[in-house]
Amino acid sequence: MSWFKRKQNAVLSIDISTAAVKLLELQRIGTHYRVESFAVASLPQDAFVDKSIANVNVIAEAIKVALKRSDTRLKEATVAVSGAAVMTKIITMPSSLSDDDMEEQIMIEADQHVPYSLDEVNFDFEVQGINENNPDMVDVLLVASRRENVNDRVEALAKAGLKTNIVDVEAFAVESAFSLLSDQFSEPTLNKTIAIADIGASMATLNVLHEGRIVYTREQGFGGKQLTEEIQRRYGLSYEEAGLAKRHGGLPDNYTVDVLNPFKKAMVQQIQRSLQFFVSSSMNNGIDSLVLAGGCASIPGIAKLVENNLGVPVYIANPFMNMDLSHKIKAHALSDDAPTMMIACGLALRSFD
Repeated sequence: MSWFKRKQNAVLSIDISTAAVKLLELQRIGTHYRVESFAVASLPQDAFVDKSIANVNVIAEAIKVALKRSDTRLKEATVAVSGAAVMTKIITMPSSLSDDDMEEQIMIEADQHVPYSLDEVNFDFEVQGINENNPDMVDVLLVASRRENVNDRVEALAKAGLKTNIVDVEAFAVESAFSLLSDQFSEPTLNKTIAIADIGASMATLNVLHEGRIVYTREQGFGGKQLTEEIQRRYGLSYEEAGLAKRHGGLPDNYTVDVLNPFKKAMVQQIQRSLQFFVSSSMNNGIDSLVLAGGCASIPGIAKLVENNLGVPVYIANPFMNMDLSHKIKAHALSDDAPTMMIACGLALRSFD
């Protein structure tokens, strides 16, 4: 299975998170994109265990639900594995090597750098360009993941009736989708350092990009699930009822002060802590702006709160800002889910490689 395989057929984007399956189909018309199909299908709590798929059949059923809701006709798809399940390394190699010689050398390098038997992993590589310190050498990106991380996703798609065309990496998908955000920024992002804080149901991921390329990634176990569980505990609701209440309102008057505000404070602290790790691990002094993504980005007032605490401009991710919509897309539904669709958008862009 290839991370960097080029193809010509249009592909569906299938983003599998711990809380939902997100489906997206894009079409390019000239220099613009149009959303052709879009759907989200929720997953039960036990679909994942420790960030790994626990029940392939449950994932496959959710994909089927998303396919039915989207009314797409595409049968080929791209999916991604999370950063925690992937090892990446830049290897410097002579530019004079043929493709076959480079692949043979990569096998040797992978055996040295991958902490598993090569029989247990899927890996791929891509030449990134001339090494900046030696024009006779090229930088090659090596990507590897345990076979089970890839195979579970491929199997889930197959059981839903889809052929997996490409397996990507979530961080690479975010990097691709970043180009869709350019008009959201008040200033050009060239030579800027931008952080994307994706706060999902159970995972908070910080990706830092400089000049449009990811230079730092950090994942932490924090997300909206904690808010749902606190609503469940405090108001005596089932987990499903708490989730619905969180999204659609109808909670007691003390909810904001007693539950939501403490969670928002914890979310700000989580972002600050992740940024501190970035600053301490790099030569960079900080970031120029921050983008909030994931389900928690839609919490009322969170962008302003983060901005006030960080002292930099903060934006809510909307990769669909400049896209046209097909007649079957409900604009308000897509807008509501836009902050959660960064990975899905990045995967969908693989149709145009």
